[in-house]
Amino acid sequence: MEGISDIYIVGFDETRPPALRKEPYIDLYFKLSHQAPEEWCKEFNDLAAKLEAKIDVAQGLIINTWVRTPADLPLQLQLLKIKVAECTVNYIKKIEQAQRKGEGTGLPGGYVDEKQVELNRIVAGLDFSP
Repeated sequence: MEGISDIYIVGFDETRPPALRKEPYIDLYFKLSHQAPEEWCKEFNDLAAKLEAKIDVAQGLIINTWVRTPADLPLQLQLLKIKVAECTVNYIKKIEQAQRKGEGTGLPGGYVDEKQVELNRIVAGLDFSP
């Protein structure tokens, strides 16, 4: 089962590989491991704005960005991996905060399973990078 903590960059979108063109930049389309929720995508777009990276909120699967030279590509990928991980941690924290307040838990009286909260915290901190 795919969970929010299982989101990571798996490679390039097969339909749009990096290619040199006459323009002074290279468009990049990184594919995620699976579709991200809309709220996760919004959070990512806010976090990655300075990297000029964006994900379509409705689709939630491809990160669109660019670099000026091929040599810039490894750094851009590293920065995006950091932003994906940071976004996931922030997203999980927001869910946990909502649960603590009794919002959206689906349980009577706002009951929160503390063991689940602890599990969510541990899962958010795991490093799934290859």
